[in-house]
Amino acid sequence: MFKKILIANRGEIALRIIRTCREMGIKTVAVYSTADRDSLHVRFADEAVCIGPPPSRQSYLNIPSIISAAEVTSADAIHPGYGFLSENAEFSQICTDYGIKFIGATAEQINAMGDKATAKATMRAAGVPVIPGSEGLLESVEEGKRLAADMGYPVIVKATAGGGGRGMRIIKSELEFEKAWLDAKMESGAAFGNDGLYLEKYVEEPRHIEIQIVGDQYGKVCHLSERDCSIQRRHQKLVEETPSPVVSSELRERMGEAAIKGASAIGYEGAGTVEFLVDKHGDFYFMEMNTRIQVEHPITEEVTDFDLIKEQIKVAAGAPISGKNYTPKIYAMECRINAEDPANGFRPSPGKITNLHFPGGHGIRIDSHVYSGYTIPPNYDSMIAKLIVSGQSREEVITRMKRALQEVVIEGIKTTIPFHIKLMDDPKFQSGEFTTSFLDGFDFSTLK
Repeated sequence: MFKKILIANRGEIALRIIRTCREMGIKTVAVYSTADRDSLHVRFADEAVCIGPPPSRQSYLNIPSIISAAEVTSADAIHPGYGFLSENAEFSQICTDYGIKFIGATAEQINAMGDKATAKATMRAAGVPVIPGSEGLLESVEEGKRLAADMGYPVIVKATAGGGGRGMRIIKSELEFEKAWLDAKMESGAAFGNDGLYLEKYVEEPRHIEIQIVGDQYGKVCHLSERDCSIQRRHQKLVEETPSPVVSSELRERMGEAAIKGASAIGYEGAGTVEFLVDKHGDFYFMEMNTRIQVEHPITEEVTDFDLIKEQIKVAAGAPISGKNYTPKIYAMECRINAEDPANGFRPSPGKITNLHFPGGHGIRIDSHVYSGYTIPPNYDSMIAKLIVSGQSREEVITRMKRALQEVVIEGIKTTIPFHIKLMDDPKFQSGEFTTSFLDGFDFSTLK
């Protein structure tokens, strides 16, 4: 087992990893930017190393600084968390080259799934259902128009190196194609340094369902059931739940087996998710694979009583997985609490938290790195907490979530809590009959 792990991340996920390491008797090293010197992950780690100024490229994305910190502190492994360098193949390979274990996928596995066109071809070859679309990257507008005519509109162009909805455009007719193509190409080039685009048939009325998988170094892969991530704004998840209201036992088994097939095809090691779109007929299609732990992993932990961070560490250290597929025994839901003003276009709201109180009670879990007096820097993602609620039924979870949200006190900044409370009261959300476009018609102006 590892003696010391450096956490190449910040915020709640860094603190989450530190907690599991402490329980496992593993020493930890926090890295931090000057903007995060007062963060809890710095306080609770055994050692802490400042790696640069606030901009991510000069700190949390600065590979030489992170490797230097690992060498100076004699860390024998690095956990990247999610975001930042967690799906960076170069970083994974550099860790290996320096004799430091990267707790996550290998460079080869990240490359296989990081390019969406390559990932789609890999999954198709493994027998996993994929959305009809281009075999590879589009060469021209004319090629895209021909393929779109063959598939039928609507279609969607996506950045091959994309994420978070950037470099993505839905096209409903040939008249819209060229402008959408040029806009997506420009956006993806600016965001990712790669303007490659591919084309897919647009799945109407979809649900976004992901399957949590874990693979070991011996070729074994198991799944831990699904999470429904359909409540999104501009392709950014806001609420996740498990089990999904639309996934039957039979569909869960088929999706789980497809996810295992896809992960096995690349010899996947570590925790990851295989993401699917499920249409109104119950047909599912591979969308992408995330080769890292997900923000929403706690809801899976709550319904399976399974520590995913601990499993990541054990697998990286060479332990085999049990090989058992898990299914939810209870229900769980997560609300992402962001420092944003939902009544004003979810405008970021950094600043000092002057007063803070989190809820408690049976079935309540808080994953957060903030405290009263903490100043939220403007440099990073706006998520400040995750409120996770579990219960014996979906109805109980929604009732409990609303109660817990009403108990939260965060003063000094704006947060997304008013949005979440209104969502819990929405009859359509309560019915479970919604798609990824649910929030398109949501009235945010009434939120206070």
